[in-house]
Amino acid sequence: MMTHDVTKAAGRHPRRKRVGRGESSGMGRQAGRGNKGAQSRSGYSRNPIYEGGQMPMFRRLAKRGFSNVNFRREYAPVNIGWLDANCSGSVSLANLRTALHLKKDELVKVLGGGELKKKLSVEAHAFSAAAKAAIEKAGGSVKIIEQADPAESWKAKRNTAKNAGPAKKPA
Repeated sequence: MMTHDVTKAAGRHPRRKRVGRGESSGMGRQAGRGNKGAQSRSGYSRNPIYEGGQMPMFRRLAKRGFSNVNFRREYAPVNIGWLDANCSGSVSLANLRTALHLKKDELVKVLGGGELKKKLSVEAHAFSAAAKAAIEKAGGSVKIIEQADPAESWKAKRNTAKNAGPAKKPA
């Protein structure tokens, strides 16, 4: 047997059904799209959350619990072991942001993972108790950068004179 004698297995790659190409093709006229309506037209795409007019699931389910999505604080973690391996002397927030490729509004928290043998002066937004103890034990210093509490700033903004509304008339 030669390579030119080898044939494809029958039915292995079925021909693509060409729809809308005449009645005798078996897929003419409506081309498998049913009768009229948006779904039979070209360019139509169904909204994945639309449920055909019935009350949608997200409105049927109860809204429960509390979400602090606007007020939570998320920190980028940095271990003291990483600081020991990659830093020396004074570690400023700007240096950490550059080294860790952080955005300018991201908060940094130093954690106590690893060992610290160098004397470091570290500044960050927060420190774990273990990290603070390890840095001070090695003879270094810790500087906590104060950040505004988002909930407090929101309350202050909400209670301004602009948002107070019209003054009530005395009765």
